[in-house]
Amino acid sequence: MYLFFMRHKKFVKFFFKPVEDSYMSFFDANSMMKEVSVLEKGIGVAVLRRKVLANNITNVDVPHFKRSEVSFESQLKRALEQEKSLAGESPLRTTNPLHIAKRTHISSSSIKPRINIDYNSAMRNDGNNVDIEDEVTKLVRNQLQYNLMIDRLSAHFRHMQRLLRPTV
Repeated sequence: MYLFFMRHKKFVKFFFKPVEDSYMSFFDANSMMKEVSVLEKGIGVAVLRRKVLANNITNVDVPHFKRSEVSFESQLKRALEQEKSLAGESPLRTTNPLHIAKRTHISSSSIKPRINIDYNSAMRNDGNNVDIEDEVTKLVRNQLQYNLMIDRLSAHFRHMQRLLRPTV
């Protein structure tokens, strides 16, 4: 164990900085783990979006079928912006129920994708609102985003593996 510490002294100094008055580990408070969490959620949303788009494409000829779509990115963006803006605020303590409390924020880990059905538009006379060209374009874009997230996640783990590998 001592030999590992001596070989990786820079790694230990950089990654295991002491946290004052807290027992949080490196992986609890690190932005790299947050990145992994966001990528994991994004991959899950891409899989769900692929299923919804495939369902839309499958039902292109069904009369009165209404297309669905997945909304997630705008919610995640809002939550991440709130977390960033609240990080710089000083903590407020309320001693009276009538005091104004500190703003609460939506955690990025609590964001869930929503499937919305488009009831408002009708593209054809039979009431179906699926545009096959638009759905295929969205499917291709979704697949590219999925591949990008998978590549980024595997690069992250390759980097971590290189850091943890002992040097001889």
